[in-house]
Amino acid sequence: MEEVNNSWKKVVEFLNDRFQKRMDMNAILMMIGIRELGQVRDKFTKEEKVRLMHIAICRIFSPSGYYELKGVNHKGWPQWEKVKDLPFGDVFDQEGLLRQHIVEYFSEEGLIEF
Repeated sequence: MEEVNNSWKKVVEFLNDRFQKRMDMNAILMMIGIRELGQVRDKFTKEEKVRLMHIAICRIFSPSGYYELKGVNHKGWPQWEKVKDLPFGDVFDQEGLLRQHIVEYFSEEGLIEF
């Protein structure tokens, strides 16, 4: 767990430096969603922001077998299918699992070396 926490701090520092602002969990999920969508825009609607965060959740949990990419819709947005339920117990478990999978995403994508 300590290794994940240290790696998480490295991810947050990397993003804070890169974007010159403090990145919380929601901002990091938005950034991953935008990266996975592949469409950078100045503005997204509130609904699109929710969808971007969903894309991020699906993407980071797909290597663990929780979601599977089914393709893209007519607007080019990725479509995911839930394969199995996420093992969230409480909010602390959820936060820890999100951090772990985000760290793995940054490592797998070659964005940060740990």
